[in-house]
Amino acid sequence: MSAPTPVPNNVLSDRLREFSARFRGELLRPGNDAYEAARVVWNGMIDRRPACIARCRSVDDVKSAIRFARDNDLSIAIRGGGHNAAGLAVSDGGMVIDLRGMRDVVVDASARTARAGGGATWGELDAATALHGLATTGGVVSTTGVGGLTLGGGLGWLMRSYGLACDNLIGAEVVTADGQVLHASASENPDLFWALRGGGGNFGVVTTLEFRLHPVANVLGGILFYPLARAREVLRFYRDFVRSAPDALTVFAALLHSPDGHPVCGLAICYNGPIEEGERAIKPIRDFEAPIAGAVGPMPYTAVQTMLDAGFPSGLQVHWRSEFLAAVPDDLIDAMVSAYERVPSPLSAILVEQFGGAVHRVPAASTAFDNRDSDFNLVIVSRWADPAAAERNVIWARSTSDAARPFTTGRVYVNYIGVGEAPDRVRAAFGPEKFSRLVQVKRQYDPHNVFRMNQNIPPG
Repeated sequence: MSAPTPVPNNVLSDRLREFSARFRGELLRPGNDAYEAARVVWNGMIDRRPACIARCRSVDDVKSAIRFARDNDLSIAIRGGGHNAAGLAVSDGGMVIDLRGMRDVVVDASARTARAGGGATWGELDAATALHGLATTGGVVSTTGVGGLTLGGGLGWLMRSYGLACDNLIGAEVVTADGQVLHASASENPDLFWALRGGGGNFGVVTTLEFRLHPVANVLGGILFYPLARAREVLRFYRDFVRSAPDALTVFAALLHSPDGHPVCGLAICYNGPIEEGERAIKPIRDFEAPIAGAVGPMPYTAVQTMLDAGFPSGLQVHWRSEFLAAVPDDLIDAMVSAYERVPSPLSAILVEQFGGAVHRVPAASTAFDNRDSDFNLVIVSRWADPAAAERNVIWARSTSDAARPFTTGRVYVNYIGVGEAPDRVRAAFGPEKFSRLVQVKRQYDPHNVFRMNQNIPPG
């Protein structure tokens, strides 16, 4: 297929004016404050200027936006409610389909299900489900978008109890590249449903997601901080402790700077169950040694979902790396701590996220998400404020990732692929068999790769 002929700017301008008059949502174009605010994304590295931003309020708005973009050879970027660390929610010279006007959450407490609009955040979904003593797995930062996190897999505090966010997805409404509105579930368009659970935003605009909910009220949660000089001992203790941790307990380890600016090693904890049982489960942590700061105690699940929010503000320059781990050997611990001792920015962090439990028990072939046999995910979050410092901070992230690679499985988490990473990183998220199946689904629902502003799976 030959490349489309670009529409001349003057013609496109006239067409946009006509489209804006009939578009029921809000169409933003360059030249006003609303456009400037709407094009800004969470990652401050991204500074792109789309031709227009279609703020959709309904499925019909989404259909109209797709049709206009295709008729005028505009690339399409899809913006949900959250972070999109790779910055793919906005493109230069194209159309952004912005779903943040579609963020309603409807809970059916008797059926233990919830329906969320494609622009909702986990904070909004959690607030609605908590009114009924219910929740589902949904990240660890409340400002994360429901759609983006779920479509890429969706780890969270509850995953060892109930599986990933995508494992709790029971249905989705999708607008495809040709304007069809499809429902995907185990019984309707099951091939699309399989691909949506881990394959990212490759197959259409997901306007509604429906989740299975679970009884969740108070949890035992919090963060404990130890001096960075003790990090090797803390990480070795962490590795050995979580080997026998019950499924109700999820613990992440981190190398970071404390709120008052000191380099530390942290353990972030969530026990999803009776508080007394949780105290017994974390007793080895309390007995290990006294932390220099932090606390763990009973709190609402919505509070544990927000306890990391302050560490993930919008506007910083961000470069992420991710590597799945089968184990955390001493040599990897030494490599991580040595790297963090040389970190150029106090805003950066290295995290080890614990998997296992229910994540392992979901059959590997049942979803596009891969890596269920990994026990940990290593996350390198390089962040800095001054754009002039980009080179040394990106180099630090990449060198830290390279130093860890001998200890990794060779697989990555698609939601943690950073800005400008090579296409083979997308393949590394799935493995050859699942990637091949995803290509087939892409070929069926988006044969011309209309939805390519994502961690892209080309149709062939």
